[in-house]
Amino acid sequence: FAGTWLRSGVLRVEATAVGSDSTLAKIIHRVEDAQDDKAKTQTFLERFSKWYTPGVMIAALAVGLITQNLELALTLLVIACPGALVISIPVSIVAGIGRSAKDGVLIKSGEYLEASAKVDAVVVDKTGTLTNGQPELTDVEVLDPAYTANEVLQLAARAETASEHPLADAIIRGAKTRGLEVELVESAQPVMGKGIRAEVDGHAVAVGSAKLLDKIPNEDRVLELNAQGKTAMYVGVDGRAIGLVAVADTIRSDAPAAVKSLHDNGIKVVMATGDAQRVAENVARELGVDEVHAEMMPEDKLDLVKELQSRGLVVAMVGDGVNDTPALAQADIGVAMGAAGSPAAIETADIALMADKLPRLPYALHLAQRTVRTMTLNIGIALATVAVLLAGVLLGGVTMSIGMLVHEASVLLVIGIAMLLLRPVLKPEVTSENPVPRETQEVAAA
Repeated sequence: FAGTWLRSGVLRVEATAVGSDSTLAKIIHRVEDAQDDKAKTQTFLERFSKWYTPGVMIAALAVGLITQNLELALTLLVIACPGALVISIPVSIVAGIGRSAKDGVLIKSGEYLEASAKVDAVVVDKTGTLTNGQPELTDVEVLDPAYTANEVLQLAARAETASEHPLADAIIRGAKTRGLEVELVESAQPVMGKGIRAEVDGHAVAVGSAKLLDKIPNEDRVLELNAQGKTAMYVGVDGRAIGLVAVADTIRSDAPAAVKSLHDNGIKVVMATGDAQRVAENVARELGVDEVHAEMMPEDKLDLVKELQSRGLVVAMVGDGVNDTPALAQADIGVAMGAAGSPAAIETADIALMADKLPRLPYALHLAQRTVRTMTLNIGIALATVAVLLAGVLLGGVTMSIGMLVHEASVLLVIGIAMLLLRPVLKPEVTSENPVPRETQEVAAA
């Protein structure tokens, strides 16, 4: 649909859509629509102050007129001013965002921090998010006892030196990882849709489908490997099969821990990918993902997010590519894999995992929950302080000086509680690995 490479041969192209009709233009249009549909949330403080502040002023004026006691009226006015309440929310948000920035998570505003605390479903793209996004050699099997596994792999790798296919690169890297020498072949001929034939040390070596061989061997093992989500290829010498090599996009080492952490927090994990159903199901089974949706186009991912939201779920979408941006914009919280993500995904997302570590996602959601709990606690302390002081003034015994002392103490208390969010909670060995540059931390905190 966009970015197709022609490796060899001739391709005739007919433009059926241009400009505003292209897939990229449709993606941009859907992003704009989703962003326009996202409602602006008002904070508790804004709603509260709309009624509270005028109410305090009117009450102080009424008390002064009724009692003719100017000092009492001023005391009520000063004590009832919600200083601790005013500062309780912003100081908590600043502390939460600052802590997350130091740990490689960029949260773009306090609004998204609050919304993240309510997330109960996460939609995750597969390639580049749950997996490494780069094929790796997974299996080498011998079919002819005259050859060893290393010899099978070395022959396959040498033949693939004449190919530019991504799977060829995986085989070559796998051979070099095992310490095998991979020299360029004398000559080779790619066979479209089947594989490659090459001349290696005077022998005709073929890597690919069974159609490259003179005698088609039993394909049960190939089907088994394919059922596991792997791409299996025969390695043949002079027309007969001597072995099998298989490659697959491997699961990120940190993905299982991330999925488990999300489950431990009661969050549903849904995979949405453009890959084949069989491949997606194998990855989902290994990670314990709750739902699998495969062979999806960008608009399908967007529809999936809408469908989950229609169930009453607060949805976070995690992606790293341009095709994820419509769903990122529609989700209640869009999360981009910052270090590997496309500029479009990072721009659209509300949270960016700048350290490119998937476990930072459950960490960010947990930090958001801590921040919201801190805000709630601080609001309660502020309101309780005002209520107690007002009662003390009306019943007698609380003077302006005592009231101001208690009032300022409550302000310091809520600030101190909020500052506890700045304490590091990640293990040192995790935070020190691939640390975020200081410049990035400072910009994110600002």
